[in-house]
Formats: sequence, C-alpha cells, structure tokens
Amino acid sequence: MNDSDSTPAPAADRYSERLTVPLWWWPVGAGLVALLGYQAQLASYLQSWSIAFYPVLGVLAAWLLFSMSRMRIRVDADGTLHAHKAMLPADVVARGAVVPPSARSAAMGRQLDPAAFLVYRSWIKPMVLLVLDDPDDPTPYWLVSTRHPEKVLAAMGVTDAGAAPQATSESSAAESSVEESTEAGSADA
Repeated sequence: MNDSDSTPAPAADRYSERLTVPLWWWPVGAGLVALLGYQAQLASYLQSWSIAFYPVLGVLAAWLLFSMSRMRIRVDADGTLHAHKAMLPADVVARGAVVPPSARSAAMGRQLDPAAFLVYRSWIKPMVLLVLDDPDDPTPYWLVSTRHPEKVLAAMGVTDAGAAPQATSESSAAESSVEESTEAGSADA
C-alpha cells in the first residue's frame, strides 16, 4: 500500500448534538398506545384477533418518536454548521446571537422574516440566530434549535452579538466609575 492510496482520516466535529424528544414522551406514547389499543379492541367487540392492534400501534408510536429524534446539529472541523441536510459555512456568517427561551416566541412570531431558514423543534427552547453576509443568498438569517447555542457559536468561531453589548456596557461603566473616582481624588487635592 502506498501513500497515494490512503485517504486522510476525517477530522472530528467541533460540536455535535442530536435533537431528541424529551424522555417523558416515551411513557406518554406507551399510554396512548394502550388507550388506543383498548379503544380498537372495544370497537371490534373484544374479538381475539383484536389484540393485534397493540403491537401495530406500538410500532407506529415508536417509529414516530424515533423519527422526530433523528435530526442532528453539528459543526465540523472547518467550522461549517450542518443542520439536518443543510450546510452553512462559517465564512458567510456576519454575526450570531443566542436566542433565549424567553425571546423565542418573538423570534418565531412577529419578528420572523419569511425568507429565513428555520431548523425548529418545539420541544427545544433555546435557539441560535446566524445572520448571513452572502450577496448570492436571499436568506437573511438562520434560526436553529439547539440545547447549547453558545457552544454552537463557539464551535463556528462566531462571537455572540447579544452578549457583546452587555460586556462593553459593564466595562464602560467600570471605566467611568474609575474616572469619577480619579476626578474626585484630584478635586480633593
């Protein structure tokens, strides 16, 4: 085997997350299977063959919950965000921000641009907002559901635009208090 035949091993992802449904949905699904199976048995007048409704409904419920839990969010070694089947290179992202659960309804409601790209799961409250700077793309921004939006931004190498003004206002407040104490000290002298 020579060196030209070998392919380099793919680099590890910087961040990876599977957007699974909450664990408590599985027992609720089992309860619904029991309830609907019993209703189907009653509708068939408790015939012996009607027991087959339980495994059929169980397979359908498990398939539904599993398929809802298949979406992956990952940032590869190059900083490209992979949200399900879509890819967003980090070099076209102008800025990013964490959308906290308290602001999610506004971001998904009255403030939503119809041209925005969404990867949304209702059971995952926080989101990440990625504003694009690509003249060839009509999409103004991406809104992606993730449990750890700050880790996604860090993996892409994008600073949180929502956190930056707070840090600068705190530092400017600290600088102004230092200036005031310096001025007060010089006025006393």
